Amino acid sequence: MAIESLIPATSRSNEKEQRNTYMATVAPVMSLEQEKNPWQAQATRFDFAAKKLNLDPGIWKILSYPTREIIVHIPVQMDDGSIEVFTGYRVQHSISRGPAKGGIRYAPDVSLDEVRALASWMTWKCAVVNIPFGGAKGGIICDPKKMSQGELERMTRRYTASLIEFIGPEKDVPAPDMNTNEQTMAWIMDTYSMHMGQTCNAVVTGKPVSLGGSKGRREATGRGVSVMCDEALKYLGMTIEGCRVIVQGFGNVGSNAAAILYQKGYTIIGITEWDGALYNEQGIDVPGLIEHRKLAGTINGFAKAESVDKDELITRRCEILVPAATENVITSENADRLRCRILCEGANGPTTSVADEILETKNIFVMPDILANAGGVTASYFEWVQDRMGYFWTEAEVNQRLDAIMTEAFRDVVGYAETHKVNNRIAAYMLAIDRVAYTTKQRGMYA
Repeated sequence: MAIESLIPATSRSNEKEQRNTYMATVAPVMSLEQEKNPWQAQATRFDFAAKKLNLDPGIWKILSYPTREIIVHIPVQMDDGSIEVFTGYRVQHSISRGPAKGGIRYAPDVSLDEVRALASWMTWKCAVVNIPFGGAKGGIICDPKKMSQGELERMTRRYTASLIEFIGPEKDVPAPDMNTNEQTMAWIMDTYSMHMGQTCNAVVTGKPVSLGGSKGRREATGRGVSVMCDEALKYLGMTIEGCRVIVQGFGNVGSNAAAILYQKGYTIIGITEWDGALYNEQGIDVPGLIEHRKLAGTINGFAKAESVDKDELITRRCEILVPAATENVITSENADRLRCRILCEGANGPTTSVADEILETKNIFVMPDILANAGGVTASYFEWVQDRMGYFWTEAEVNQRLDAIMTEAFRDVVGYAETHKVNNRIAAYMLAIDRVAYTTKQRGMYA
């Protein structure tokens, strides 16, 4: 597919010069805490890619900042009658290409910097797969494990009411993220609909199918990861037979990615979760493990694999490593110990910017997060489209469309990397920035 661009291809440089320039940009002396700041990691990569593109300084400034940052303080009556006040965020990074799009997460460590970074990653992710959304993200500082279903519902509805003028099918379309799910989206949809006086199922995605959700949405991010693995193997001249995979994280993304890869014939030799890790050199029975976890509530105790150290497991030799949990899993402290050929990032921001250079010197083929985990937002786009036209596709149709978009995005990114002589992550950023810059320039400046 032809890529619209404001900028011609940059002049060619040899690989050593590229690496030196990149290292000078992303690896100044910094503490591990600074290295793990997600907003700083995003900004570092954005600046490097923008420089490579020779991006117009004015557009550079516009895309460096979120369009809107909203902070709300949410009073909630708890089950014991007491009142707690929770802090929530919603950051809309860009609406240049369409309504803002992004998940909502509930966690004790949610921060404005994290939400800013995730919102900007959503902008680039939507642009990489070329769907008509901008980027947004939301979050509430809370510990959902310590809250009842009633408390979570009251908090979610009050959060939604606080954002009512800023979200909507044509404005900003939330979705599930860490510690939120279909039920959370149903509460948001219902609250928004009550305020609007009519059912508005297109206000969120990731809903139950009975409320306008899309078939295949729950598995979509994991499915997209599997497509990236397939395409990376083809590109590198490798085969699925004998391809060993380690999956870090066994939540929605990791478990679905592992299950789909297993079905395709990949050998899943290692799986980690927050409370443990499993290894079997001959391959883990993924369907059996999923069933075990349903019954036991944990991956621990699974008879067909040995228990190992979860931090050590990701450094074992394999063909593909899939970090599919949280940010900052691969840092300057462990990147040099990875022994995978392909790194396929199922999570958002699992690799720090400083670790990028280490991975490049080790010749690890990286499928960056803004490409590899874009299957979720692509299926969310499908759900939004189906809701708006009131006609729903079969799961086979959803999967077919998803596979086509992800495959095309892979080819676009790799083609950009080859043309501009950069690694895949910077190529993905350059491609995304190029597309967003193009529409920003076309729309002009409102005065």
